[in-house]
Amino acid sequence: MAKPRKQPGLPSRQQIIDFITSSPTPAGKREIAKAFGLTAQEKIALKALLKGMADEGLIDSAPGRAFHKMGGLPKVTVLRITDVDDSGNVWAVPERWDADAMPMPKLRVRERGKRSALGVGDRILARTEEAGKGWIAHPMKQLAKGDELMLGVLRKEANGLWLEGVEKRERRQYPVSDAGDAQPGDLVLAEKAGRPPRITARVTERLGDPFAPRSFSLIAIHEHGIPDVFAPEALEEAERVAKQPLGTGREDLTHLPIVAIDPADARDHDDAVWAVPDDDPANAGGWKAVVAIADVSFYVHPGSAIDREARRRGNSVYFPDRVVPMLPEILSAEVCSLKTGEDRAALACHLKVGKDGQLKSWRFTRAVVRIAANIAYEDAQAAIDGQLDHPLTEVALKPLWACWHALAKARDAREPLDLDLPERRVVLDEKGRIMSVAPRERLDAHRLIEDYMIAANVAAAKALEAKKAPVMYRVHEPPAREKLIGLKDYLETYGVKLALGQVIRPSTFNHILDRVGNVDFRPQVMEQILRSQTQAYYAPANHGHFGLALGSYAHFTSPIRRYADMLVHRSLVEAYKLGPGGLTPDEAAGMERIGEAISRLERRAMEAERDTIDRYVAAYLAERVGELVEVRITGVTNFGFFATVDGIGGDGLMPVRDLGGSSGGEYFRYDETAKKLVGEQSGDEFTIGQRLTLRLAESNPVSGALRFELPEGKGARPGSRPPRVLKRRGRPSNIRHQGKRRK
Repeated sequence: MAKPRKQPGLPSRQQIIDFITSSPTPAGKREIAKAFGLTAQEKIALKALLKGMADEGLIDSAPGRAFHKMGGLPKVTVLRITDVDDSGNVWAVPERWDADAMPMPKLRVRERGKRSALGVGDRILARTEEAGKGWIAHPMKQLAKGDELMLGVLRKEANGLWLEGVEKRERRQYPVSDAGDAQPGDLVLAEKAGRPPRITARVTERLGDPFAPRSFSLIAIHEHGIPDVFAPEALEEAERVAKQPLGTGREDLTHLPIVAIDPADARDHDDAVWAVPDDDPANAGGWKAVVAIADVSFYVHPGSAIDREARRRGNSVYFPDRVVPMLPEILSAEVCSLKTGEDRAALACHLKVGKDGQLKSWRFTRAVVRIAANIAYEDAQAAIDGQLDHPLTEVALKPLWACWHALAKARDAREPLDLDLPERRVVLDEKGRIMSVAPRERLDAHRLIEDYMIAANVAAAKALEAKKAPVMYRVHEPPAREKLIGLKDYLETYGVKLALGQVIRPSTFNHILDRVGNVDFRPQVMEQILRSQTQAYYAPANHGHFGLALGSYAHFTSPIRRYADMLVHRSLVEAYKLGPGGLTPDEAAGMERIGEAISRLERRAMEAERDTIDRYVAAYLAERVGELVEVRITGVTNFGFFATVDGIGGDGLMPVRDLGGSSGGEYFRYDETAKKLVGEQSGDEFTIGQRLTLRLAESNPVSGALRFELPEGKGARPGSRPPRVLKRRGRPSNIRHQGKRRK
C-alpha cells in the first residue's frame, strides 16, 4: 500500500477512512499518526478527531484499539461458525456486532486443505477481507467453543427427540443430543453443533408452551433479534428525566379542548387535535387547527443512554398481546403520552387551513397541553353519527370534522394513491386467548386523523426547508419501469390497458381501479398495484412521496414510537430556537447513515409484526384443519399457488404436486405473463384472484404456515408421480420440491 502523502495539519475524515479501509494490517491511532507523519501536538488533536468520528458513526473500534469503517469488519476479529452446508462450505458471523442498525455480515470461511475441520458453533480468530459485495474470512486460530442458538420446538419421534425450527424457511430438523428439563412440545433455544450429516442440537433454555398466550410474539422477538430489554442506565435515566418540570417559556394551550383519537387498545398517545373556524378575514371560510405532538425531544437528548437505546431499536414494535417500545415505558406510556386531564409537554403545529383545504401557513411552538379526552375511533364516529351522546361532540368533534372536510377536499384534488386494502385485527381476551381474527373496520374517524397528521407532516418538512435545516424525509419514489411492465402484462389478462408512455402518477392507478369497477377480482388488482410500488424509506435527500402525491413530506407526528419523528422534532427545536434537545451537528452530518439504519429497522419490525399475525391466524385456524374453507389465490408460481382464507387472511401453499384431475399426474403449464397454472389435459386453470373452496390440510401456529389440498376426488391419487410444470418461456422442468413461501 502506498504511504499517504504528508499534508500540513490533520488528515481529513475521508483520508482516515480511506487509510484504515485499505490498510493490510489493523490500524489504530499510532498507525494513523505514523502514516500521516503527525507531530506530538497533532497526535493530541487526532485523538479528539477519532473520538468525534466514532460518535458520528463513521468508524468503530475493534479489540486492541484498532479502527475500522462503520458497517464494516475489523481486519482481525473473532467469528462464530453458523453453518456448514452439504457442499462443505463454511459460513461464519462476527461474535461481537455492536452496530445493531446494520445488518450482520455473513462471511465465507476459506480454509487451507481440502476438508474443513470446523463445525457449527466453533469460534475462530480470523483475518477478514472484503470481496466484491461479500466477505471472506481466513482462519488464524481456533478458539474455545461457543454457542449458535436456534429457536425451535421439541418433537418426539420413534428414534428420539428432534428440534423443529420455527421459521417457515427452516426445513431441516435436528436430532437432540441433550434436552435438559425440556419436554416434547416445548419452545426452546438450542445450540447446534457438529458437521453434516450429523448436526445435533443441545437445549440451552426452555421457553415453555409455544401455543401459550404471548408465545407467538416471543417467537418473533427471538427470530428477528428485536431488543426487548432496556439497558439499566437507560431505565435509570428515564426515571430521572421523567421527574423534570415541563420548563418555562412554553405556550399555554391548556384552555383548548384538544382531543386524542386513537384505537381503543392504544398503548401510547403521540398526537391530539383541535380546530375552529378562523376569524381572520384573510382566511374567510377557513380554519385554525392545532396538531399537538408529544414533546419527546425535551426528555430524550442526543447521545443520552435513552437516545442510544431508541436509535438501536428505531421504532416500537406492536404485537396483538404486547408492545416492544422504542422508549422506556415510564416515558412511552406515561410522561410523554397525551392523557386525559394531565398537563403534558407538546410540540404544537399551528395550522391555517383554507376553505379549499390548502395549508395557508404554519408555525411551531413548544407548549403545555391538557387533553380534554382520549376517544376511541369507534366512539368518535358514533358521536358524529348521532349514535353516542358525547360531552365533547359540539365543542371539539364537530369543528374537527368540519375542518377535515376541507382537508379531504384538498386530498381528493391531488389524487393520492387510493388502495383500500383491509388490515387484520386479532382480538384477545384478558388471558391472551384468541377471540377473533377479522379485518379492521375503516371509519371516517380514521381518515380524519390521517389527514390532520399528513397536514402536520407536510408543515414540518416545509418549515425546516424554509430554515434550510436538515430534514429526515419520508421518501416514496415512483414505481420502477420493470415493475410497471409486469403490471401492464398482468392487467392485460383482464382486458385493462396501462399506457407506459404517459407520466405515471398516483391517479393513474386510481383510474385503473375506476375502470375495473366492483368486480370479484378488484382486490387482486389492488394487490398487484401495491406490489408494483417501491418501498418507502427515510433519507435527508428529498425525492417526494409518490403515493401521497406530495413534494415534501417528513414524519413528525409519532416521536414516541419512531426515531425518524424524533429527529424531525430535534431539527425543528434547533432551527426555531425552541430550547434544549435540538439536533446536533454530528446528527446533522450523519442523517443519511441514520436514515438507512432506521429504514432497515422499520422493515424488521414490519416483518416481525406480520409473522406474528400469521401465527395467530394459524392458531385460530388450527381447529378447522380438515374442513373446507373459502380462499382466494394471491400468488401463482411454477411450484404451486398461494391462497388466502377469505375474511381473516392467513397465507397457505397449494403444491403443484397435489393438483390434477381424477386420473392424477396431470401436466400443468405455468403461464408467467398471466400468472396462472393450466392443466394440459383438463384445461383447469388456477390464476391470481380466483376464488376456490379448498381443504385446510395443515395449520402450523409455530411457523404461521398453512397448507391446502383440493377437495376429495379432485386431487392427485396417492402414490401418483408429481406433476410436471411446463413454462411458457424456457424448457420444461420437473417440480419435485415445495418452494419457499413468498414474503
